[in-house]
This record gives sequence, C-alpha cells and structure tokens, in this order.
Amino acid sequence: MELSVQKAATLEQARDLGLTAEEFEAIQGILGRTPNFTETAVYSVMWSEHCSYKNSILWLKTLPKDGPHMLVKAGEENAGIVDIGDGLGCVFKIESHNHPSALEPYQGAATGVGGINRDIFTMGARPIAQLNSLRFGDLNLPRTKWLVKGVVKGIGDYGNAFGIPIVGGEVFFDSSFNTNPLVNAFSAGLIDTKKIISATAKGVGNPVFIVGSATGKDGIAGAAFASKDITEDSANDLPSVQVGDPFMEKLLLEATMELAQTDAVVGMQDMGAAGITCSTTEMSASGGVGMDIYLNKVPTRQANMLPYEILLSESQERMLVVVHQGKESVVTSIFEKWDLHAEQIGHVTETGRVRYFMNDVLVGDVPADSLVLGGGAPQYRREYAEPAYFREALSFKSDSIPVPKDLKNIAFQLLGLPNIASKRWVYEQYDSMVGTVNMSTNAPTDAAIVSVKGTKKALAMTVDCNSRYVHANPEVGTMIAVAEAARNITVSGGVPSAVTNCLNFGNPHNPESYWQFVGSIKGMSAACIKFSTPVTGGNVSFYNQSIIGGKEVPVFPTPTIGMIGVLEDKNRCMTLDFKDKGDLIYLVGNYTDDFSCSEYLYSIHGIKLSPVPYFDLDKEYEMQATVRKMIDLGLINAAHDVADGGLFVTLTEMGLPRGLGFDIETDMEVRTDAFLFGEGQGRVVVTLPEEKRDQFNEFWKKATVPVVLLGHVTKGKLQIDLEPFGFIDEARDIYMNALGQKIEN
Repeated sequence: MELSVQKAATLEQARDLGLTAEEFEAIQGILGRTPNFTETAVYSVMWSEHCSYKNSILWLKTLPKDGPHMLVKAGEENAGIVDIGDGLGCVFKIESHNHPSALEPYQGAATGVGGINRDIFTMGARPIAQLNSLRFGDLNLPRTKWLVKGVVKGIGDYGNAFGIPIVGGEVFFDSSFNTNPLVNAFSAGLIDTKKIISATAKGVGNPVFIVGSATGKDGIAGAAFASKDITEDSANDLPSVQVGDPFMEKLLLEATMELAQTDAVVGMQDMGAAGITCSTTEMSASGGVGMDIYLNKVPTRQANMLPYEILLSESQERMLVVVHQGKESVVTSIFEKWDLHAEQIGHVTETGRVRYFMNDVLVGDVPADSLVLGGGAPQYRREYAEPAYFREALSFKSDSIPVPKDLKNIAFQLLGLPNIASKRWVYEQYDSMVGTVNMSTNAPTDAAIVSVKGTKKALAMTVDCNSRYVHANPEVGTMIAVAEAARNITVSGGVPSAVTNCLNFGNPHNPESYWQFVGSIKGMSAACIKFSTPVTGGNVSFYNQSIIGGKEVPVFPTPTIGMIGVLEDKNRCMTLDFKDKGDLIYLVGNYTDDFSCSEYLYSIHGIKLSPVPYFDLDKEYEMQATVRKMIDLGLINAAHDVADGGLFVTLTEMGLPRGLGFDIETDMEVRTDAFLFGEGQGRVVVTLPEEKRDQFNEFWKKATVPVVLLGHVTKGKLQIDLEPFGFIDEARDIYMNALGQKIEN
C-alpha cells in the first residue's frame, strides 16, 4: 500500500519541529524520499534529545554497567533490575520532569510521579516506594514559592492517591534554578525474577493493544518541548504539559499486575515520552519486527484528532501491550473488570517497519530501528571547554575569611537556612505509610528503609547530589554524589548495590555546559566502579537554563544519584538518633582545615566561588567499609554522616529525635569554623554506650581509619569547648520551622 497523498514536509516545518537541516536530509536518505508531515513529526520527537540522547549517548556508553547483582542492565528495558536474593529483584529508576514543572508545577510534578511508576510496573513489578530530588531558586522570589507549592502538592496528591509511600528525598535551593526548577522522581518496585515482562515485540501476527486511559491533545510533542530552552515564549508550550489522573493510574497498576500473572503478554511498554510513537517503534526495534498500527482504533478524548496528534500525544496512564494470538479475551476481560480501555490497534509484522494507518489510509511508514537509541538516531560528540569560573574558584584562599567571634550565632543561622533546615513542610504533605511497607518513619535513618515482606530483608534507598559541589568541580562533585549515596546506605546498615541517575545540565551546544556533563560522567564512572554500584539507567535532561541579570545561565549541573542497597537483616538497621545521656560521641574519618564550597562559606560569607570540599575516593571507601563492620559487630548505637552544614548540623540532627544534646571539644589545630561547619567528605559520627568503650577501642587498634572521641551526649544542653551553645529545644524551633515560614511568608 502506498502512502496517501500528503504533501511532503518542508525544511521549514522540520526546523519548527526541532530538527536540523542535516537531520532532515538524513531522514530523506533513510526513507529514500521526502517524509510527509506526520513522519517528520515522528522523527522530531524520536530524534529529540529527550528520546534519543543524541548529545549524550556516546558518553553514557562509558558508564559501568556490570555488577555482582545485575539482572537487567542499562538500556535493555524500561528500568534496571538488581537481584536481592530469595528469587526477588528490585526494579528502580529515576527520571526528570523539569520543563513541564517550570510551566505548570502541579501537573508537571504529578505526571512525573505517574510516569516513573509506570516504568516500574510495566515490567511486572509492584512499586513499593517513591523518592524525589527537587531544586528551586531563591525563596525570596514569589515565583519560587509558587513553584515549590505547586510541585510539592503535585507530588503529594498524585503519590498519596496512587497509594505508594513517598519515603525520602532531597530539596536544594539556589538562584541558578530561578527560572528552571528540577523535578526528579524515583520509584522502586519488587518483582519475581521469573516473571519479568520485557518491552519487546515478537511473533508475527500477534495483536497490539493500547490499554488504560483515552488519548487526548495534552502533552503533544512533550519530548521535543523537553529538549529546548525555557524562554519567555515557553508559556505557548502549555499543551505540551501532560495532565495526570492518579486514580486511573491505580486502576492501571492493578490491571497490569493481574495481567502479569497470566501467560497472555509477549511484551509491554509504558507510553511516556513521545507516546504511541515511542512505544511502537522501540518495541518493534527491540524485537527486530515491525507493526501495522491503526490510529482510528485508538480511544480518543477529542473528536477529529489528526494522525500526528494521536501519535505524539503524551496523555498519561496508557500502555502498549503485545499479546499472544488467541489470548485477546484475557486482556480485554481484565481491563474491562478495572473499567479501563483495552483496544487492539494493530499487529506485529515481519517488515521491521512501523506503518501507521488512519481509516485504512497509510499516513506514515518508517523503519523502526531508524528512530531509536542505538539505531539510526543521530549520535553527536559535542565540543567542550573549561569555563573561566573553574580557575577562579581554585584561587580562593580560606585565610581570606577571619574566624568569626560569635560561632553560636552562626551555628543557629545555619540551622535556619533553606538548604539545611528540616524539610518538614515538604514531607508532611507526603504519605510515607500508605501501603504499609515503610519501616523507617519512626526510626530516623540516613537512607529510606523499606521492608521486603515475607523475608528478613529490607531495601535501603536514597537520592543524592550537591549541585554546588558539581558546579565547583563536575568530576569530583559527582564522585561525591555517588559516595554520599553509598554513605547514606552504609550508615543505615545496608550494602550499596546499584545506581540510577538523572543528569540535569544546560544546553549541550554550550561548550562550558558540555564540559560539566563530560566531567560528571567521568566522576560517576570512577566512583561507581569503586563502590561496585553499576549504573542501571536513568535519563538525561539538557537545556535547563535560568535568566540571571538578563542573560541565559545554565542551572548548577545536577547529576542526581539514586542508589539502592540491601539489608540482609532489617533488624540490623542503624538509626541516626542519639540514644542516651552519657553515650560517647566519635568522629570517624579524616577531617581537614577546609570549609570550601560549604553552606557556611556560600550563604553566611557570600563567597560563591570556591573549590570542591576535601574528598578522597579511596579513603571514603575504606571508611565506609569500616563503619559497616562496626554495625555488623554491634559496636555502635547510632550513625549519621557529616554532610551539608558540617559537624554542628550533624550533631544537632542526631539530638533532635529524642531531645538530647552534646558536649564536644574541637581540634585546636584546625580552625574552629572549619571543624564545625566545613563539609569535607568521608566522615561519619557514631555513638556508643560507655560499657562498649573498651571493645570499641580494641576494634580501632586494628583499623586504619582515623577516629577521634568528640565528647558525650547530654540531656539537652549544647556545649562546645566548654562554651555554652544553648539547648536542643532552641535548635529544634529554628531547624523545624524555618523553611515553612520562609515558603508561607
């Protein structure tokens, strides 16, 4: 059948859709003719950065993908899977929804939550936990407050209604995110390793179903929208922002879980970015087959939708399912039971081409593998150059900052800063107990701990990245992000297993932004190899810019690390809270006379450029291994890593849960402000009762990691070097309420 009489697309139309002249010429070469508008639209979304990773794939291929627990590696399926034993796998992934959230924060964030959960359950895994990593601009700006409120409410409303607990996350503020916030959503699920559903089409003649919600005009060309800068004209792209329905998603989850228990499914894929276009072409290319798809059979919410609108729509809560011939009634009966659409819209062919029909008229005919990552999609290696600010940051000298006289005042100022203060205003809008799988709500831990029902095991999970560190030094800053994720899992009693990442950067055509990206990939590779935590997948989000002083400035580079770890015995979970008055407080790991890139330097002293804080990958690894042994031996009763805000903030956070304080002494050979507020890496505070002191000391005689006795836990008094620093209740009032007051006022 020949293509219907449709006008050939023009170069101007191709450019309007985001393709370059060279790419349009390449498409003509692939097809042997000039594509029509529908086909050009298909290539525009599939060759967008969001779908093809055309500006990043060559570097992504250098990331480590092999590890001791891998079941499904990066790029093989919708999400990675690690083996956690007992015949179970953990499916997990993190993705961004930055651009939609910048324009419509509520729906942008909500649909990000919905999309990442579909990536999990489309593989046959039931989601058990969600986390998120959020970046916003200056909280003094009304727009920032509007974005914070909208994003948090969108995440909370969707996640709570969907019924999967939100168990952790992070929130970071900096003016570089004024225009373009970052909204990264993480989900993890459990699966029987014998029942993994692949996103692959197979079997000539097998029927192809669309299941779930009807297709509307929301989200059309959303993938292309996510692959360009946010500008003053971006409000015109509001139709590219999807609209979510968590109750529909809950029905889709239950129907999918029921379908996964049958023998009807050949393959299944979520309709996320690029909708029907993406799922039909990727599933076909994965199986080396083709499809004939009849767009008029797609259930739609609006009448007279054009072929390209149906193909490019990113309406939520939809899946594509390839079914074994003869099992059609299995699918339709299950989805009818859950009051969801389940319509056969095509079948698998042997051609290797995806052909789109509208009322039996052929409106598009494209080779499947010409559209996908690793196939015919373009792959670019962009130029990169070290930015001038990098050398300027290295010139910072700490002795240019005098040691303040009133350290207590500064300590309490730190507790009230948006990046330090409790994120209670955020997490109280999330339901962390729905589904009854979370065991960490009443036991404060550095990583979220989720019980694996029916076993002694638990999963530890975390999302981490200090964007300021990565900006200061992309390679080392990203190593720190991986190391901190591993540290949070380690001090919670887990063993780090694998990583998913969400790589948020500026315009890849900007050599300085691309330099940040390349450095981050190098740092991630080095750290993931060291910790034996392979990268299972994730996504890349380029074109994140903010307008500062009338100029486009990239956001701070943010390679968010989502990490999974395993506790073989959940009863060995380690919490961060001080337990009893009189317990001894120790600092484990190297400390230095360094406060570079700290919140103290950045926010209190206003120094915006300084080197990355102290970090040594080998020593970090050794320290974590040692802390893990201490936990296994039962030597300690609390552990908390030293991170944002430094040692004072760490100690305060340990005291708050039980209303306990601390009495410590600093090292007189190190600047007191550096000792208390510096953010040098590789340090953990641990506590133990006095009766275990001798056993603890015997252990450290054989260890090679530095340890120093800081002092002891008090009933509530805070004291440093015999000087009173107030009481824990004073600290609580500031720490717990500062962020909420800032957002609401």
